[in-house]
Amino acid sequence: MGSLFDDDDEDEEFDLAAIEARHAQMEAEALLDEEERHLEEAFARTEGAQEADAVDGRQGIVRQETENDQTETVQTGKSEEENTIPGIYPASDWEAIVEAVLFTMGNSVPVEQLAAAIDQSEEVAKRVVRNLQRRYQQENRGMQIIELENAYQMSTRAKYYENLIRVASAPKKHVLSDVLLETLSIVAYRQPVTKIEIGRIRGVSSDHAVNRLVEYGLIYEAGRLDAPGRPALFATTEEFLRRFGVGTITDLPTMNPEQKEEIIQEVEEELQQADQTSTQEDTDTKNKKE
Repeated sequence: MGSLFDDDDEDEEFDLAAIEARHAQMEAEALLDEEERHLEEAFARTEGAQEADAVDGRQGIVRQETENDQTETVQTGKSEEENTIPGIYPASDWEAIVEAVLFTMGNSVPVEQLAAAIDQSEEVAKRVVRNLQRRYQQENRGMQIIELENAYQMSTRAKYYENLIRVASAPKKHVLSDVLLETLSIVAYRQPVTKIEIGRIRGVSSDHAVNRLVEYGLIYEAGRLDAPGRPALFATTEEFLRRFGVGTITDLPTMNPEQKEEIIQEVEEELQQADQTSTQEDTDTKNKKE
């Protein structure tokens, strides 16, 4: 009997820990909900003030009043319960911590690392980043936070590129020829894919194009195919997402079903013609030898 009671106690203790963890999660989410609401109100105030400026010409005064109202709204919106949320750091510091980590790391930072930085769950970390993104947009900052496959990176806004090159050397850009773009498109939509498959789709050898894309950091060797010779499999990199302005592979443009079927049919016909030509050439060569 004693063992039964002991097991019940252990189950009860485990359930209690789970309930406490869920309660802490709900408190953090409630605080972020309140923060998002205040940011939306402040954003609406700013837009309304800008429209009023165009009408009555009091741009400087209204803008100052809007900024003051916005600051007061965000400050007074802080919940008194934020200090009771479990974690090493207060909720008021979460955005600043995430901002410091992204700025310092330079490259993309996985969500789990941002969560560890603020000592909260990944879901809370994502919402903190979204609030920070909204704040940057609202305040028309020169920086932005972009999402790259469940990771985030701080970068400058593209529209300020011309201003940057006034004080810094223009970065060397790799020019992608039609061949490289065609090869890159095949890798992006068929990944992971081998050089042989790329060559079959294009109808010509693609070794040089694949090697050049690897050199540019747009694709990488993602593994080996479980087949004779174990050919290398290639997939797109994070740099590819960054260069083409997409967050994940699923964000790539898609074509309508009719176009897709037409292209597939054309490719299959080309492959059949290529196989027939190759077979005919082999037959001719054999006949000549005989």
